Amino acid sequence: MSPAYTFFSRFSRCALLLARTRKHCTLRVAVLSEEEDSDLKRFAEMKAYLEKKISESERETERLKSFLQAVDSVLAEKSFRRVKIPAEAGATSPETPEVKERQAGEVWPITTPEGVHLADLQITESELVLVPDSNIRYDVASPPLRAFLVARVLDPMHVRDEESAKTGRLNADMILAYEMADEGGALKSLRVRNYGDQRRLTELRNAIRWTIRRMYEKTLQTR
Repeated sequence: MSPAYTFFSRFSRCALLLARTRKHCTLRVAVLSEEEDSDLKRFAEMKAYLEKKISESERETERLKSFLQAVDSVLAEKSFRRVKIPAEAGATSPETPEVKERQAGEVWPITTPEGVHLADLQITESELVLVPDSNIRYDVASPPLRAFLVARVLDPMHVRDEESAKTGRLNADMILAYEMADEGGALKSLRVRNYGDQRRLTELRNAIRWTIRRMYEKTLQTR
């Protein structure tokens, strides 16, 4: 057997072995790629499923919050109506005290029936300012404040004044307005400007007193 034949024979065997090795490696890589693609598809499907569930949960949470706000609003309104005691002939209702005269700088304390000081209501000729007791933290998001005092009392008064101004029955600069100050979610003051006549001042005082008392009750529940 010639040296040339031996050389080419060995070369052919090596080439055949190399080809088989490459084919095996290629098949293995192909198998790994298919497994990786399968994993990626599963993770992508899982991601899509989780995103869908999160979106559904967020929508459900928003619906429940809106339902809760509506319930709080109804409860606040119904509760306030229950505590309004009609005045008898010749007598003044405890919830609707007679206000004979306004004096600049006058302060009306708001307390519980047991005498716990809750806040002060500062009265001038054109505005009233609610200043909570510094030792009590009132949440500005509390339903008695937002769902009742703001939504059921202050906002409707503002709207009625705007309508009166449009018809010329009220000067534009006499429209009721209010502003609320808070610090870290805790109510610091509520200022109401242009509260109007004596009747509306009494209505506001009663509504504010009821609101503060209900808010105080909520602070006791969280302790």
